[in-house]
Amino acid sequence: MNPSNCPIPTEARPHFGLIIIGDEILSGKRADKHLPKVIELLKARGLSLAYADYVGDEPARITAALKRAFASGDVVFSTGGIGATPDDHTRQCAAQALGRELHLHPQAKTLIEQRMQDVALEQGKVYDPSQADNLHRLNMGVFPQGAEIIPNPYNKIPGFSVGRVHFVPGFPVMAWPMIEWVLDTHYREFFTSQAWLEHSLIVFGAMEATLTPLMQTLEHTHPGVKVFSLPSVDHPEYGRHIELGVKGAPHAVAAAFADMLAGLAPFQLKYGPELVRN
Repeated sequence: MNPSNCPIPTEARPHFGLIIIGDEILSGKRADKHLPKVIELLKARGLSLAYADYVGDEPARITAALKRAFASGDVVFSTGGIGATPDDHTRQCAAQALGRELHLHPQAKTLIEQRMQDVALEQGKVYDPSQADNLHRLNMGVFPQGAEIIPNPYNKIPGFSVGRVHFVPGFPVMAWPMIEWVLDTHYREFFTSQAWLEHSLIVFGAMEATLTPLMQTLEHTHPGVKVFSLPSVDHPEYGRHIELGVKGAPHAVAAAFADMLAGLAPFQLKYGPELVRN
């Protein structure tokens, strides 16, 4: 967590994004596990995910998504497509999005060769670096110029970073510890134990349109606080209702929630329980 007694203000922290690449996700052959896990990893460090994009294995779309990521200044994790098979396009698309050449990263080359030697030893074979399939595997270390590697504790085959955009494999067993390493190595200064708080109230008998002016007033009066409404028509416990709440830094949320209650009073509505989430 942030070692300073003066936490970095929420508005000064970077936004975090996620790009999930792969036809297998969009076709339903595999269920995406990255989105909930990345939310969990960020939340454990007092951070939150601002957005997520799903992209199939189409180079033009991948390149466009990565151009947005590089231009955003956000911290973006990209999962999938960094292998060396014909349907892996992410490394090439990253280079195109940056307008840079691809080259074999020397440290990645060493790590991949170490992995191939380990596999040969496990199989009781002699490692031959000139063998065609071993030469092909080196393509997994071909990154855009200026890239830095992300270590892979599972099998040594690295991912890579360019600025604040970080590329990891699609396999969760590899991707998740690599994402953790990036967070803990490069963004620890933004960690805090209480960066975000949600405080909401179950409201019965109201329409969102009726509550919208109050929501707008709250966001105007409390900069940095987000106001949200989640309507439900068939909740198993509350039935038809609106969950109305505020989220942001804990001290700001407390003041905004008090103003929200005061603003609701004239409507004489029926309330359910208050909900607090860290």
